[in-house]
Amino acid sequence: MLNKFFAEVSVGQHLYWTFGSYQVHAQVLITSWVVLTIIIVLSLSANRNLSIENFSSLQNFTEYITEFIRDLAETQIGESEGSTWVPFLGTIFLFIFVSNWSGALFPWKLIELPNGELAAPTNDINTTVALALLTSFAYFFAGFKKLGLNYFKRYISPVAFLLPINILEDFTKPLSLSFRLFGNILADELVVGVLITLVPLIVPIPLMLLGLFTSAIQALVFSTLAGAYIGESIE
Repeated sequence: MLNKFFAEVSVGQHLYWTFGSYQVHAQVLITSWVVLTIIIVLSLSANRNLSIENFSSLQNFTEYITEFIRDLAETQIGESEGSTWVPFLGTIFLFIFVSNWSGALFPWKLIELPNGELAAPTNDINTTVALALLTSFAYFFAGFKKLGLNYFKRYISPVAFLLPINILEDFTKPLSLSFRLFGNILADELVVGVLITLVPLIVPIPLMLLGLFTSAIQALVFSTLAGAYIGESIE
């Protein structure tokens, strides 16, 4: 019955893989595996032969990204706790960044599938909701780990009658994270796709460049908000 419900509300055609009694969107898994493979290969290649003096340009690039994520974590969470969350925020940022750029640069639609078509993983609401739920779990875990049961006092602060609003706020955070990312990436790919169909030569190029810029901004916004939520939970 659950599978039937999701089949009724799904938009467009999808290629499904069945695992027992569950169905998953195969095209999202395929593109997600491609993105993860790119990140893992680049990371291993850059850090295989680390050197202080004769470092490669790829090592220099990965060190710059690491420092950027570390500064982001320390700014949003704090210097004492920020370094602990660098791996989480870095993983979130890199996955969203590479996913968004893959949708703008890779010719996914040239690969034919029995049903549906390939696109950026973040072009699917299931991916963005999963990322948002991971972020929610992360800031709940951070707050409960540091404050224990005192963490739940934030729901009755500054006054007890704000309890429903504070609880509602925690539910709206993952919703805003997921729909903001999904909506921006979907809209960008739809606009570029329509313009390429109508005016295939010159007009779509500036919008594609703008899409690359906004894709990077979306990765930064998501990671910054995730760090801000974690920092808020451990205050």
